[in-house]
Amino acid sequence: MEGGGALSLIVLLAVFGGIFYFLLIRPQRKKQQKHDDLVKNLKRGDKIVTAGGIHGEVTRVLDDSLLIEVEDGTVIRFQQDSVVETVSEDVPSEDEQIDELDEEGSS
Repeated sequence: MEGGGALSLIVLLAVFGGIFYFLLIRPQRKKQQKHDDLVKNLKRGDKIVTAGGIHGEVTRVLDDSLLIEVEDGTVIRFQQDSVVETVSEDVPSEDEQIDELDEEGSS
């Protein structure tokens, strides 16, 4: 009987290990791989958003950092890992959004 108890304990631990892997470890690895690919593929001209919420355009890619132009020629250096996303060109700029709101308000 004791052998059966030990076997069921091992099976139970294996099941919990599998659940832990599929719910926590695997999704985190996928997320990390996606972020690594994003950072690795950054190039000059990409519009990005940093972890601090700063929007800018990549002007130069260095070994472990980026030079980002934020506005009116202001260039800031950031660690590549601080980039959380790239912004697609389809999204209208803030100036275009303001112009659209002004046109709607004057109608």
